[in-house]
Amino acid sequence: MSGASRLEVLKERDFLLFLSAKLLATLAGQMVGVAVGWQVYALTGDVLALGLVGLAQFAPFIVLILPAGQVADRSQRSRIIGWCYTVQAVAASLLLAITLAELRTVGLIYAVLVLLGCARAFMMPASQAVLINLVSRPRFAQAVALHSSSFHVAVIVGPLLGGVVYLAGAHAVYLSAALLFGCAMVLMRMVRGGRSAPPAATAAGSGALFEGLRFVFSRPVVLGAISLDLFAVLFGGAVALLPAIARDVLHVDTVGMGVLRAAPAIGAALASAFLVWRPLRRHVGLWMFGGVAVFGLATVVFGLSTSLPLSVAALALTGAGDMVSVYVRHILVQHETPDEIRGRVSAVNSVFIGASNELGEFESGVTARWFGLVPAVVVGGMATLAVTAGWMRLFPTLTRMDAFPHQAAEAGAANHARRQPAADSSTTRAQRPAAGVATCEDETT
Repeated sequence: MSGASRLEVLKERDFLLFLSAKLLATLAGQMVGVAVGWQVYALTGDVLALGLVGLAQFAPFIVLILPAGQVADRSQRSRIIGWCYTVQAVAASLLLAITLAELRTVGLIYAVLVLLGCARAFMMPASQAVLINLVSRPRFAQAVALHSSSFHVAVIVGPLLGGVVYLAGAHAVYLSAALLFGCAMVLMRMVRGGRSAPPAATAAGSGALFEGLRFVFSRPVVLGAISLDLFAVLFGGAVALLPAIARDVLHVDTVGMGVLRAAPAIGAALASAFLVWRPLRRHVGLWMFGGVAVFGLATVVFGLSTSLPLSVAALALTGAGDMVSVYVRHILVQHETPDEIRGRVSAVNSVFIGASNELGEFESGVTARWFGLVPAVVVGGMATLAVTAGWMRLFPTLTRMDAFPHQAAEAGAANHARRQPAADSSTTRAQRPAAGVATCEDETT
């Protein structure tokens, strides 16, 4: 396949608009992350205060995420994302006002972070579920890899830009972020696609609300994939402690912290670019577990490092390993899930991701307060390795998975067609061994 054909997905208007909006919003979010972390640690000097940054965002997230998934299945998903970008622009403006007013209390900052958590609760299931509605199915794997690649480019540039702009003051960062969120909102309003299944096809009531949970727990492969990320990143994530590590261990300024925060995205972008050109075809289960193991081992190295270059390299490896795991999990979950409940399943996935990220930040702050910075990071990386080994035993089907379900179904159908006379070709789809996967592939997008 030529390079041009690999990028044909960019010809799809709605996907290009969505990708551009996501790029701008991610830039803004990363800039805010650098500014808030440094500002909170400068005001308090307390690693637990850094952990509370994550908790402030996770608390509303866990309350709202399941109904948000139901909303994503009943409303136009692209419109939901646009409104969430609007709320994020307001939140960045509030942080700007707090900074300009020189209100030196972290309580107000936490309150704004709660608002950001509310926006993320509605944005994540809609954003995860909308992608497959914006591109044709043959281009979906390319769209996932390109989406992830562009996302991580923004995560590279965002922290670096945030660290540099912060030299002019936190207010400059928040102003820039508010403008970027506003532009993302405008782009998402231009998206015409991204509609979910008609409301009449979606059950109502509390049963529908928990349909995503029932689906995930009824599919061991899906449960294993998303829970692996939950526990691996919950214990191994060290991003929340970067302001303290940058200032107290590596002795660098906001620019140095921006480099550290961008390092995982550098590794992730390189891994994502590789996956665009060479999508995984075989041993996808082992690739996923291997990626998480690399994440854990690199976290241990980062915790022991006192050198900025070594720390950057270790964090880049964490990003590369995580990217491989995310790539496998996202394709697996999306192809296994019927479109009429994809928003609610994405909401469950978002709970796991949010718990691993924001709750992981709180866990990092607590363990760092108890045991110190370095032990907290090192023990977290070792715990990730233990989780990887445990999940390989708990979910052997996932470990042995050789190809994605839709690839296996297509290969099985092709082999069956070659073995049957031409007169039997009309029964090929009905005779596929993976009937559930075939049903998923037959859905209209």
